[in-house]
Order: sequence, then structure tokens, then C-alpha cells
Amino acid sequence: MVNWHDLATTSHYQTAVAVQHSLAAGDTEQAGIGIEELVEALARADRRALESYLMRLMQHIIKWRVQPERRSPSWAATIRTARRQIARLQRDTPSLNRRVIERMWDEVLLDACDEAESELNRRIPPLSLSWEEVFETAYAVQND
Repeated sequence: MVNWHDLATTSHYQTAVAVQHSLAAGDTEQAGIGIEELVEALARADRRALESYLMRLMQHIIKWRVQPERRSPSWAATIRTARRQIARLQRDTPSLNRRVIERMWDEVLLDACDEAESELNRRIPPLSLSWEEVFETAYAVQND
């Protein structure tokens, strides 16, 4: 008997192969369980990817805000890239919509502040970020 949960958590490919073997053996019940576990594992992976992109996006916006003297084209590029990655992930997985992002917002913001503090080697006072700041504000280095 296959432990579908462990297999799907370990390898999506191996899970698909095991589902294929179950189907070839005529065990549609086990194949169905395997497919359900695989779908859940893929959803978790997409959610983790969304959290990661959002955290990196917020982290760079926080750095942009708290250290304006160190703003760089690479920070602006990281912000644009993270936004594009989130948009692509949402295009490919429409269920990862604004509501999902809003549910993870506070926890991801705390992680982003922690990462920014570590990277900048300084304490950052508690702050909030609005949807507009994270997804709509244009960030570019001003050449004076």
C-alpha cells in the first residue's frame, strides 16, 4: 500500500508515476487517492511560492522605505521581478487571488521585516504596507 501523502510531499513526479502504476494495475481507488494527494501537494507548493515571492517583494519595499540613501536599480528590479512572478503564478493558478494574499499578508510582512532587519543589520520599527505600496507604486531610482 502506497503512503500517498508522504510520496506526494516528497516527489510530485514519483507520485504521478505511482498513480500511473495503480491505474495500470486497475486499482482506481488507490489512483484516486494518489491524485487527490498530488493535487493538494501541488497547491501547497504554489502557496509556498506565492509566500516566498510576496516576502521578497515586501522585504525590498521595506528596505526602500527605511534606507532611501541606499536605493539602487537592483532593488527596483527585484520589486518588479517579484511582482511579475506573483502575476504569473496567479495567472497559472487563479485560486491564488487577492483574498489568499490578504490572508497571508500579516505573517509574510513580519517575515519580510525580519529578513530586512537581518540584511540591513539594523532594527526596523513596526510598520505596515498597503496593497498599493506593494503592488501598484512605481519604484525607480531618481537620477538627480
